[in-house]
Amino acid sequence: MKLQGNGKLLRIFIGERDRWHGQPLYEAIVARAREHGLAGATVIRGLLGFGAHSRLHSSKVLRLSTDLPVVVEIVDTEDKIQAFLPVLDEMVEEGMITIEHATIIAYRHG
Repeated sequence: MKLQGNGKLLRIFIGERDRWHGQPLYEAIVARAREHGLAGATVIRGLLGFGAHSRLHSSKVLRLSTDLPVVVEIVDTEDKIQAFLPVLDEMVEEGMITIEHATIIAYRHG
C-alpha cells in the first residue's frame, strides 16, 4: 500500500487509566483502528498535562503517577478518519478528539 498527498491527523487525548471493556482505552482504540483498516496508529505517553477537570497529571510527583496523559495519533485519508469517528464516540467517555490537515509525504510498505 502506498499513501501520499492530503490526509487527516486524528488525535485522541485521554488518560492512561481510562478503560474500555476492562482494557486500557488507548490499546482498545489502536486495536479498533487496525480492525477498521486505518493506515497506522501511535500512542504517546505524556510527562505532564491537565484536562477538563484542571487536575495536573505529572511524572514528577514523588509518588508514581498512574494516570499520565496519553495521545493516540492516527493519520489516514479524510474518508477513513471520518468513518472511524462513530467508533471513537462510543469508546471515549472523557477526553478530547481533534482532526487536523496532514500532508502525507511518504507511507510505504511491502
